[in-house]
Amino acid sequence: MQLTSRQVKLMGTTIDTRIYHNNPQPILAEVETLLRDYEQRFSANKETSELMQINRAAGQEPVSVSSDLYELIKIGKNHSLVAGSHLNIAIGPLIQTWRIGFKDAKLPSPEEIQALLNIINPADILLNDEDKSVYLAKTGMKIDLGALAKGYIADRIVAFLKSAQVISGLINLGGNVLTFGPALHNPDLRWRIGIQDPRKPRGHNLSILSIANQSVVTSGIYERIFTYDGETYHHIFDSHTGYPVDCETASLTIVSDLSLDGEIWTTRLFGKSPNDILSEIQGEKGLEALIISKNSQLIASPSLEKIRFV
Repeated sequence: MQLTSRQVKLMGTTIDTRIYHNNPQPILAEVETLLRDYEQRFSANKETSELMQINRAAGQEPVSVSSDLYELIKIGKNHSLVAGSHLNIAIGPLIQTWRIGFKDAKLPSPEEIQALLNIINPADILLNDEDKSVYLAKTGMKIDLGALAKGYIADRIVAFLKSAQVISGLINLGGNVLTFGPALHNPDLRWRIGIQDPRKPRGHNLSILSIANQSVVTSGIYERIFTYDGETYHHIFDSHTGYPVDCETASLTIVSDLSLDGEIWTTRLFGKSPNDILSEIQGEKGLEALIISKNSQLIASPSLEKIRFV
């Protein structure tokens, strides 16, 4: 039995699914179908997506949505409202105005940014559990699930693969990796996941993690950037200022059992000091962190040091 892979460009990245199975192609084809279905529901950049129906109705009326989209929005809102959290699923207007990562990226004026700060409060996302409806209370509001959707989707895809009797594999959604079962190609049966060196081109790793049945999610300020008048801006925003977050961290990796947890915590914590990140992580069961500072210093939570190789 060989490791078989399939790649597809969706959700603004290349998604790579690899599985061990005697008849892998029909299963991988079904994975691609599922991925396209999720994009159609969760995308903030696809005008026909279910999420965009909510955004277009902002300030007008509630929109009833599918169970999984409603569940993800509810999870995202709850984590967005935690004191000190840097996650904010209502940040869509900022993302869509700056457009960092797209060809039409721009530097908004201070007046534009100030106006946007008035419509990015996650408390203004009103949810109704009875009809699974979502209402954005202010005109111009937009939900963006980019900080959560890939993790949620990875967990769902692996659940499908297990139900299809796939014994092991991984899915990589561009910086979000979830593994399950043994890595049959490695003597110790553990998966090796590289952590990108923020100061070098893609493919140059500063560290490698050895994991089993875990997720590795990395967020970094080097992935999507925009330069204007000699100043470089990245795509991770501070909801209080409207500008990219200013911090010591170049990348933050969370190792967890569920990929969604990794997505939540990389975003909740990005922007805090390395000491504060490690302090919060140590209070959460089943989470480990690897921080790379802007000067390429590696800082890892204690348990992660045992499975890390430089």
